[in-house]
Amino acid sequence: MKKWLTTSLTLVLAMSVTAACGKSTDNSSTASPSAAANSPAATAAANANIKGKITVITHRTDLVDTKFKEWKDAFKKKYPAVTDVEVEAIKDYGPTMKVRLSTGELGDVNMIPDGVPNGKLGDYYAPLNELGLNDKVYFSDIKASDGKTFGLPSGVNTNGVAYNKQAFAKAGITSVPKTLDELYAAAEKLKAAGITPLATNFKDKWPLSEWDVIAFEISGDPEFRGSMTKNDAPFAEGTPYNKSLTILRTFVEKGYTEKDLMSSDWESSKKDVASGKTAMYFLGNWVIPQIIENGAKSEDIGFFPMPYDNSGKYNANMGADYMYGVAKNSKNIETAKAFVKFMVEESDYADFAGMIPPLKTKESKMTQLKEFLAMKPTTLQGKPDPDAYGTIANKAQIDFFGGAYIQKLVLNKDFKAGLADLNKKWADAKKAVGQ
Repeated sequence: MKKWLTTSLTLVLAMSVTAACGKSTDNSSTASPSAAANSPAATAAANANIKGKITVITHRTDLVDTKFKEWKDAFKKKYPAVTDVEVEAIKDYGPTMKVRLSTGELGDVNMIPDGVPNGKLGDYYAPLNELGLNDKVYFSDIKASDGKTFGLPSGVNTNGVAYNKQAFAKAGITSVPKTLDELYAAAEKLKAAGITPLATNFKDKWPLSEWDVIAFEISGDPEFRGSMTKNDAPFAEGTPYNKSLTILRTFVEKGYTEKDLMSSDWESSKKDVASGKTAMYFLGNWVIPQIIENGAKSEDIGFFPMPYDNSGKYNANMGADYMYGVAKNSKNIETAKAFVKFMVEESDYADFAGMIPPLKTKESKMTQLKEFLAMKPTTLQGKPDPDAYGTIANKAQIDFFGGAYIQKLVLNKDFKAGLADLNKKWADAKKAVGQ
């Protein structure tokens, strides 16, 4: 398994670009087996199997009638024997796909839902090693087991605070917060100016899972979730989860979030941040183009690391977005695999979605990432979650990927009692599964 490093994002990307600039010193004219395999005749023979129709299931409901049409047309042009690429978009993607895993309704290509233990991936997905992308992309070992790669990244994200510069200016904020106290002070100024400081999208639940990311960043531990399997009280005072969720609770109690948490709406919130009615999101860099699409000028949207304490230093999560997977029960596996390869290598999905491209040889085009990097965060690349983590979480019925437990906790009148209840559920589950 690849070693995971805690390093700067700049260094990670610079190393990958440098590696791409190297060239072979082997000038032999003898055709190698790989060269023969890539000959026009071999390529034509392989392409002959790429035909028919496939169904692609995605969480990007906003792209079905726009960009996916472009990608579908380009794919069909490359492979004329492909008759159709049907795209099915699901709004409540995570929970819906978890149900579909049990029913086998996975289409041909989908974004692998969170929470599937790596050891079980082979029950649902076909291996993708033969596509030859493992060494070319980031995080090829995130969805892998027994030497088989079952998922390839659609893009790479880092997490931070996306903000409207005009809203900050209206509130008299002249520089981005570099400490937690400065973040609270900025929120107070925004509130006084009649601007909602932070959109949590509380009702939709899934955006709340970003506070799990803050806990990971606070920990500074690439094996954070693995370490949790050895801890009976991961929500106790002083733990990363306790600190992270306390920040969210503070924002809610001080009125720094939506006035009516349970009527917040994801689509409307993007318009509110774009217009400056709301000032901030804590999300991945992928949200930036969506804010711009909803009416903001690119130069009015910025991005900075989340200041979760008063040290002036930051850890920022660097991780894969949803991973492409090919359903094991697909009746058109070759075409499905070719579509995944096309999306990774040839489509502009990552750029359009505001992510770092999955190929190590490509760089992001986002100016907001330059602002983010100028603050010199240390990026953390997490190791794959051990199966024991998922087993304990499932037994405890704590949905770390869906945000439901955070919603319930923040609404609990007794916050400390809510944290204690989570600790008990975790400890009881850990004991029940023998960890």
